[in-house]
Amino acid sequence: MKHLRMKQQHKSFDIKEQPRLYRIGMFANMNRITIKTLRYYDEQNLLKPVYVDEENGYRYYEAGQIADLHRILALKNMGFSIEDIRSIINGEEEKNLLQRKKQDILKEIARLTAELAEVESYLTKENVDLSAPVLVKKIPEVIVCSMERRITSYDSLFSLMPEIGKEMERLGCVCATPEYCFTHYLEPGFKEEDILVEICEAVTEKKEDSDKVTFQVLPEISKAACIFHKGSYDTLHKSYTILLQYVEENGYEICGNIRESYIDGVWDKKTEMDGLTEIQIPIA
Repeated sequence: MKHLRMKQQHKSFDIKEQPRLYRIGMFANMNRITIKTLRYYDEQNLLKPVYVDEENGYRYYEAGQIADLHRILALKNMGFSIEDIRSIINGEEEKNLLQRKKQDILKEIARLTAELAEVESYLTKENVDLSAPVLVKKIPEVIVCSMERRITSYDSLFSLMPEIGKEMERLGCVCATPEYCFTHYLEPGFKEEDILVEICEAVTEKKEDSDKVTFQVLPEISKAACIFHKGSYDTLHKSYTILLQYVEENGYEICGNIRESYIDGVWDKKTEMDGLTEIQIPIA
């Protein structure tokens, strides 16, 4: 009898209990997430239910899947995308993805640090004015028709603009879209007279040079500090002051010719106050 009881006890240990299944609502509550999230992970092949009832479509999960779910949530909290998490689940080395994620985070920190420095630069001013903020942007390569002249004063620009326009029309030039007309000042420093300028108009293709104009391709400017100036050219110096102060305060150096881009030229407007100019300073 004793031998029989031992045999019966041994037999009971061989019986494996079936894992307990939890309906999707219960499993979601257990892990403090939404049913919608679990369904999404199912659709994305991140965490499939162990059983789906064919009659009613109910999804069932087992306790052993909690660890898998927590792994997914931990990776998500570190900012990994669904694609990255799927790669890890499919066998990609976690360390490789973590290294890439680290580099992405460092780039984002650098970007936010630059934004913070810009905000602080405005806060240090007595009068904060964001009506004409400084923007740093890339200026693409451009084909231009250009005319170089030495002028007696800045007012002479008004007569040069129609002159280059007539020559371009004679040569059959087609202006680029959007239009991009600007002036280079080819000598360093500010001069009130005897000013060497180069007027440029963006065109769709180069033509043969004439005795008045030449054609050239100006390379891309990878980084330029820019500011919009509304109104008369007589007050351009105020915008220049703001822009040059920004360049200095942010540790930049000027690395090319400054451009005055005439978005709405005064010569085409009823009053000077309708003029719109963008000053562009290449920086490094």
